[in-house]
Amino acid sequence: MKQDDFVSGFLQETEAIAKQISRADVAGAIKILFDSWKEGRQVFIAGNGGSASTATHFACDLAKFTAVSGKKRFRVICLNDNIPLVSALTNDLGWESIYVEQLMNLMQPGDTFVAISVHGGSGTDVAGLWSQNLLKAAKFVQEKGGKVVGLAGFDGGALKQMADACIVVPMNSTPHVEGFHSVLAHLICARLRELIGEC
Repeated sequence: MKQDDFVSGFLQETEAIAKQISRADVAGAIKILFDSWKEGRQVFIAGNGGSASTATHFACDLAKFTAVSGKKRFRVICLNDNIPLVSALTNDLGWESIYVEQLMNLMQPGDTFVAISVHGGSGTDVAGLWSQNLLKAAKFVQEKGGKVVGLAGFDGGALKQMADACIVVPMNSTPHVEGFHSVLAHLICARLRELIGEC
């Protein structure tokens, strides 16, 4: 395939994703996060691999970009950012527990957990260690009276079924899913900044 054809095809697929994203699911995620801000709740974000960097970026933008002068700010923590703690938990308890163990220390009823996963886990019992840690954390949060927002891809997997709101990028391509998750995080933060400014 010629380079121009590849580039055109990739961008056309990206355009198709934008048209297919559920506006209702985006609105649902924004509502949960805006309610968290209004109520002064803590927001936790996590992901694995490329989604870990998206989680870090999302947490940064929730803390910084949504800040409006004279208004309270988001209370947000990215659970994959403390490398010494993540490695200690992995070493002692296993990869599947790195997020739920942190939530046991920090979470209060009413808090929100944002899970970012390309596949969303293929199932609660067969998602593999890379997704089980997110699903385990999501289950814990809901059992403790919190809300779960998901960013997923492919068919949404188990995360789509578990989350209170889940935005699925309907594409079986990791680069497309991860790239569009970044777009969605920016969209959400831009809207939240606007809503906070209106309060």
